[in-house]
This record gives sequence, structure tokens and C-alpha cells, in this order.
Amino acid sequence: MAESWHGNYDTGSPSDDSHKFERLHIEPIYDAFFCPLTKQVMRDPVTLENGQTFEREAIEKWFRECKESGRKLVCPLTLKELKRGDLKPSIALRNTIEEWNARNEAAQLDMARKSLNLSSSESEVLLALKFVQQICQKTRSNKHVARNAGLIPMIVDMLKSSSRKVRCKALETLKTVVEDDSDNKEILADGDIVRTIVKFLSHEQSKEREEAVSLLYELSKSEALCEKIGSINGAILILVGMTSSKSDNILTVENADKTLENLEKYENNVRQMAENGRLQPLLTQIREGPPETQLSMSNFLGELVLDNDVKVLVAKSVGSALINIMRSGDMQSREAALKALNQISSCEASAKVLIEAGILPSLVKDLFFVGTNQPMRLKEVAATILANVVSTDYDFDSILVGPDQQTLVSEDIVHNLLHLISNTGPAIESKLLQVLVGLTSSPSTILSVVAAIKSSGAIISLVQFIEAPQKELRVASIKLLQNLSPHVGQELADALRGTVGQLGSLIKVISENISITEEQAAAISVLAELPERDLGLARQMLDDGAFELVHSKIVKIRQGGSRGGRFVTPFLEGLVRVLARVTLVLADEQGAVSLCRELNLAALFIELLQSNGLENVQMSSAAALENLSQESKNLTRLPELPTPGFCASVFSCFSKPPAINGLCRLHRGTCSLRESFCLLEGHAVEKLVALLDHTNEKVVEAALAALSTLLDDGVDIEQGVMVLCEAEGVKPILDVLLEKRTENLRRRAVWVVERLLRSDEIAYEVSGDPNVSTALVDAFQHGDYRTRQIAERALKHVDRLPNFSGVFPNA
Repeated sequence: MAESWHGNYDTGSPSDDSHKFERLHIEPIYDAFFCPLTKQVMRDPVTLENGQTFEREAIEKWFRECKESGRKLVCPLTLKELKRGDLKPSIALRNTIEEWNARNEAAQLDMARKSLNLSSSESEVLLALKFVQQICQKTRSNKHVARNAGLIPMIVDMLKSSSRKVRCKALETLKTVVEDDSDNKEILADGDIVRTIVKFLSHEQSKEREEAVSLLYELSKSEALCEKIGSINGAILILVGMTSSKSDNILTVENADKTLENLEKYENNVRQMAENGRLQPLLTQIREGPPETQLSMSNFLGELVLDNDVKVLVAKSVGSALINIMRSGDMQSREAALKALNQISSCEASAKVLIEAGILPSLVKDLFFVGTNQPMRLKEVAATILANVVSTDYDFDSILVGPDQQTLVSEDIVHNLLHLISNTGPAIESKLLQVLVGLTSSPSTILSVVAAIKSSGAIISLVQFIEAPQKELRVASIKLLQNLSPHVGQELADALRGTVGQLGSLIKVISENISITEEQAAAISVLAELPERDLGLARQMLDDGAFELVHSKIVKIRQGGSRGGRFVTPFLEGLVRVLARVTLVLADEQGAVSLCRELNLAALFIELLQSNGLENVQMSSAAALENLSQESKNLTRLPELPTPGFCASVFSCFSKPPAINGLCRLHRGTCSLRESFCLLEGHAVEKLVALLDHTNEKVVEAALAALSTLLDDGVDIEQGVMVLCEAEGVKPILDVLLEKRTENLRRRAVWVVERLLRSDEIAYEVSGDPNVSTALVDAFQHGDYRTRQIAERALKHVDRLPNFSGVFPNA
């Protein structure tokens, strides 16, 4: 029975190889030291009432099994029944065994010590390490023995072994030696030992990496070593990387994570973690740390470079805490909080989080507060944050920011911003201008801001910033004027004309021969939005050579000589709009006619009609061609007829008009594209007809307006109709009428169709199309007064209305 029980009893005893050192005794081992049940040297011997001695754990298990099976308590050796199950500690025997163990273990450690060198074989070193590990696992005092024996430095030396197995075992043994032993950990804190351990972390997917991070986790339980580990270059970076590793096993990842948690005790480690993407410890310190820690961590957060996604997470985590510090902290704390808020507000999504956390009232208060405890550098940061925040598409008209129910776009708030802009330095001025840029970029707030700017009379002051030497300030002012120009065009034109040099400064920005910038695109947009028929402005631009510059820029872009990425298209659109402006003053300014001839602008605008994908360019070009074509009848050189002879002057039957070849059939004179801007001579008609099928109704309207000049009073309308027929333009024009896309298009189409129907042949063909008649009837019934008049004439051409002119003779 005893033998059977012994066979099932598992003491976890190691293999024979691992006990090589245990079998080397300095004195013989006595039979009394062995437990009869386990056959192992006893650690806690106890004696039964019959004098037999056993290992406490083994005999307790024996008694438990007797009770569970319903047997009487018997001695495992004698099998005789015991009266009691009392166990009496054999103190003398235990002391004797401990003394024997101590003497033998000292000798065994000495042998292991001799094996722990790089010249020993791999197997000897592995056995020695295994023995040290096992002996240190037995009792805490053995760890002291190992330390006193100088084994720790020797184990560290084994990390230099060429054997991967030895290095792994050395790391594993070191963990056992230092576990729950601060004195042994202190030894590893000396020199470069920790650095050597950290190096093993870079061994991807290896046993060494697993053992190294396990050892570092144990070492990180010591505060002194936390600082040491964090000071090693790359240690925290690698550990942070391991926590998100998909290749390491779960235990390794957990150990890396727990190591970092221990390292959080030191602020410098927390900073390193944040730099390497582990932000939560830093954010926790800002939320929950003492004031001095909040200060240092907020400062550090303001210096970090964060991705936009991270900024959103940071704003959600500490946005409210930073805003509270900004409201109620001392000067240093407020500055640190503003610095951090500036960093995380530069992304639209995170800025919205801060708005919802209530940042706006505090920012406005900081900006407008006057006092010695509000230095200008804090106002500059507050202005920067506000500029970041207002660049979002939030409804700022609904957020109260002042004590009297004001919003950011309330008149007095805008006036205060304008006052600050006029009374601060360039750095804060540029940020405040950016605030106004943001507020005027939203359709929901621009009208309120425009009204406040008009009531303050600030246009002239804002225009002056165009000449600022600081580029950031100049760009912000031009972008603001770009947003304002559709609403204050005349005021802006008056300011540019009335102030010496500022129109020139705007043109100078456009003239810079660099890659096309946002500043240039904004500057040309400002010019394009100014009142088109402002003759004084056009004359000044002619005098300043602005149109020649714009022309050269357009040509350069078309030749592929300009770079600028996303700003090329808005820049080109603005250039074409500005150049088209010169065609509006042809009748009043001879210099404009000369310029159009010199630069052959009609040919350029015809080329630009084919700028597929650039609708605004096509629309502006068609509008310019309309203006040029309207002047053709005035610029055409009419032929000089010879003086009739005597007979012809007396008898008209002898008078016959001379035949003159080469005259324009439309304008009845000598035409050319360059000199008289004739669309027929420039082969522009087909290109304009092609645009009548455009998806953008404004392009269609501009093209139709240009084509209508072929049928205008002062030209040969019959020939104009023929030109449109030859260009296959009649059907597209009728289609425009039938589609009724906009009221402006219908009005223009009715006018052109009425002119076409003056041709009996076209009138006859159209009279059989009920759709056209229906469209004309609809215009006659629902159009404005002028459109109804023209539609009435058109209906008479197709006999849908009676013509009473022959019934009632003129009085």
C-alpha cells in the first residue's frame, strides 16, 4: 500500500542531470534525512506517536487519503493503527538537515561558480545556471547566499555567451535571483547591466526577447531601476512597440505593458512614452496629477507633434481639464494649458470637441481682458487657438461668448477684434485676421461680420495690411478681403483706388514668379470680385500694366510653366475673370481696345473656351467674347466707295453699287479677329455652339449671350442666322429654350429664337414643332414684361398669334 501511494506522489523533483551538483556532497548523507514516503531529503520533518519521522506535507497527504477512503489511521511504515494523528515537529533533525544543506549547498555553489565562465562548455554552464536558479527558488536566504558568493556578476557575464541557450537561461536565472529581492536588484542597477538586458528586446520573436522583458518587468518593480530603465535610449520605444505587437505571445505583450505601467512612476518616462505614442499616462497626469505635474505635462503636450486622429482623442480626454486650468490656474499653468490647447486645436475634429467643452468664452475673455496679468504672448496663443477653432464649420452664431449674450459675430465682439487688430503687433494681428477669415468663410456668419466691418469703417484699415512685410500677416489680410469682396466690392475698390500703392501691392503679389501660392490665388480673387464696370479702377489697372501681367500669367500656365498644385485652378479662374474685365470698358477707354488688339485677347479667349473641366474659365471667356463681339460693328473698317460719275449722279438708272470682295458678311466691312474681334473671322461660332450642351447653365448662358451678338442690331441679321445655320447652332439654341433650366436662360433664348424666326425658312420649319410653340407660349404667359413682348413677336413669326399691323393702318 505504501509503495503504491509513493508511486503516485509527485514532488516535482528534477531530473538526474539537474541534480549533478546536489549529488556532490562534502559529507555523507544520512538515511535519517530521507522521508520514507518521498525518498527526498526532508525540509520540515515531523514525528508520529510511534517515533517514525516523515516530511510534514507527505504524511498529511497520507492521513487525508486514509480519511477520504474510510480507512483507519495507520503508520505508512509499520501499517499499525495510530491512536492519534498528532504530528510533532522534529526540530533537532530539521536543524541538522538545514546545517547539512547549508554546508553542501555552499560547496555546490562553489562548483557552480567555477562552471560559470565563458570557457566552460555549454552543457556545464546550463547545468550551473539551472542549479543556481533551483537553489534560489528554495528559500529567500539562498538568494543572499548567491549574492554573497558573487554569482550575480558571473551570471550577467553569461549574457555575452555565443550560445543562445546560455543567454536565455542566464536571463531566466537572473529573474529568479532578483525576484522579490531589492538587494539583488540593486546589483543589476550598477553599470551597463540593464542596458545589456534592454538590447535583448530588439531580438524579434526570440526566446531571449521573452526572457528579457520578463526580467525587466521584475526589475521595474524597483523605483530606482524604473528611472534606470527609462534612461536607456530606445528602451521605452521598444516596450511601447511590443504592447501593440501582433507577433509576440500574449505573456510577452502583457509583461511589456506591466513594465511600462511600473515605469510611469517617473515623469521623464511618461514623457518618453508620450513621444512614442503611449499618451494615456501623460493624459492621466494632466487630469489627476498635482498642480506642478499638470503644469509640466501640459507644457510637454504642447510640444508634441500629434496626428489628427490622436488630437481628437487627446481633446476628448483632457480638453475639459485644460480649459479649467486656463480659466482658474496661475499664470504659468494657464500658459501651459494654452500651449497644449493650441497644439490639439489645429485639427477640425478636435477643435469641435473643444468647442463643445466650452473653450470659446474663455478664449474671448483672455483676448479682450486688459491688465498686467495678461501678457501679450498669452493673447497671441489665445488668438491662434481661436483662429484654429473658427476654421471649422460650426454654427458660431449659436454659442454665447460674452456676459451680455454676445456671440462671436455680434457687432461689439467683431468691433473689439478689429480694435485689437489695429493696436497690437504683427504676430497677433495675423492670428486675429485669421479669426475673421474663419468667420467670413461660413455662409451662416459672413453677413453679420460684413455688417459689423461696414459699421466700423474698417475696410481702409484692412486694405493697408496688403503692404505688410510679414508674409503671414499679408496672406491673412488678402484671404479676408477675398471673403469680403463679394459683399463690399465697391467699398473695397474705392479703398484700393484711394490709397496709394495698395492696388500695386496686390498686383505685385500676383506677379511673383514662384510656384502658385494660396496668397496669389486669394489676391487675384480679390481683384476678380471688384465691380466689373468701375471705369476708374480699370484705368488704374491699365496704367499699372495689370492686364499685361495677367495675360502673361495665363499664357505661362497654358504652356505648363507654372506649378502650384491645388492653387493652379482658382488662380487661373481669377486671372481669366480679371482679364475679361478689360472687355467691359472698350466703349469708354480706347486704351482697352489697343490692349486687346496688341495682346490678341480675342484669340486667347477663343482658346480658353475649350478648357474642359474649368467651367468658370469657359464662362468668363464666353462673356469676354460677347463684349468683344459687341464692339466689332464699331471697329469694322467700312469700304470707301468711289465718287459716282456725272451720269450716275443725274440718272440713278446709271448708278450701280461697285462689287467689293473680302468684306465680312456679318459686319459689311473689313474684319479680323485681332483688329475688330470678329467671331466669324476667329472661327469661334462652332466652339460657342458646342458649349450650349454644357451641364452648367451659367456656361450655357454666357455662350448663348456671345452667339446673340451675331443677331444684334447693327449687324446683318439675315447673315447672322445663316452663320448659325452653317455652324449647326439652331437646334441647340431651340433645345436651350425647351429645357427652361433658368429664367435668365429662357429670357436669353426667347430673344435669340425670335431673331432666328425672322428667317421665313426657319419659321416655316419651327411652326411644325409643337414643343417650340408651347415653350414660346409659356414665355408669353409667364415671362417678365420684356420677355412677353419678344415671345409675342416670335409667336407671330410662326403664325400662332395674328399680326394686326396690316388691318389697322397707321394714323
